[in-house]
Amino acid sequence: MSREIEELQATLRQFAAERDWEQFHTPKNLAASLSIEAAEVLEHFQWLTDEQSRQLTGEQREKVGHEIADVLLYLLQLSDQLSIDPLAAAREKLAINAAKYPADKARGSSKKYTEL
Repeated sequence: MSREIEELQATLRQFAAERDWEQFHTPKNLAASLSIEAAEVLEHFQWLTDEQSRQLTGEQREKVGHEIADVLLYLLQLSDQLSIDPLAAAREKLAINAAKYPADKARGSSKKYTEL
């Protein structure tokens, strides 16, 4: 696992321990919190057009950045609780997706791999 991810996970463990929050950080609760925070990212784009979503103001970008950070932090806590290396899992999933969606068949298409 990446040294930076391990350090961030250690910082998150310390942060939770200092507040006696480990008792709440079950995989179920962390997964729920991750989903909630992901929805909060989406909330910032809810009524924007596609073009508006590409042209956020500095303040909007900062707010979205804070929500993205929340998503990342919960994801790292969940992966830590389950002893999953998130980078290894991402690389593995990318390889699976590459096999499901070969570039020559999937290029320019939003179809699911079963429809290519």
